Formats: sequence, C-alpha cells, structure tokens
Amino acid sequence: QVSLVESGGGSVQAGGSLRLSCAASGIIYIGYCMAWFRQVPGKEREKVASIVVGIGSTYYTDSVKGRFTMSQDNAKNTLYLQMDNLKPEDTAMYYCAAASVMGWSSCVSPKSGSYNYWGQGTQVTVSS
Repeated sequence: QVSLVESGGGSVQAGGSLRLSCAASGIIYIGYCMAWFRQVPGKEREKVASIVVGIGSTYYTDSVKGRFTMSQDNAKNTLYLQMDNLKPEDTAMYYCAAASVMGWSSCVSPKSGSYNYWGQGTQVTVSS
C-alpha cells in the first residue's frame, strides 16, 4: 500500500516560484509511474507532468514546458515539482498520483491514464 502527501502549495504573484513535494510512504518500485495533476473547480483534471520512477523519462504538458521541472529523490521517496515563472492560469489544486501498473509509454504520454494512488492535493494560487 502506498500513501502520498503533497506539500508546498501557497499563494504567489505571477512570475514567482513554488516547489511542490509529494512524500510517498510504502514502496515505490522502479518502473512505477508518478505524476502531477491539477484541477480547477468546474474543469476536468489535467495531467501536468509525469515520470517513470528510476528511469527518468518524463512528460510535461505544453503549457508548463520550460517552466516546470519534475524530479525525484529516491532516498527520500519524494517527488518534486519545481514551478517557475508562475502564471495566473496555473492556479489550481495540484495532486500527486502513482500508478503501479502502467506502461512506460503511457506514463509519458498526454493521456491521463489510470492511477491507483492519489494524494489529498495542495492549493496553488497565482495572482496577477
């Protein structure tokens, strides 16, 4: 069993930075897919970035490329999302997710996929 806890959200002005953390308890094996999603009330959940654990292959949605960077600290079992040059349209609840069974190509594709572990979310608010 895996549990995920996000932290690092907050309120910043446009152009600012935040680093989200996703601490995982339980075993995250090499090959798992981990991802960051975001959701605004009334809109569909959007996959922001994903990574194949231990392999390093990544996906970023177009709107965050060049601004967001995902990384992992295997020793700490923690996934990070460094968010720079934040824009008001980045305002959302951000969720960390993990999938124990997902093909690597699916993990790093634009498809949302099926994730069996989710965190509770952390709010990011960017003001103009």
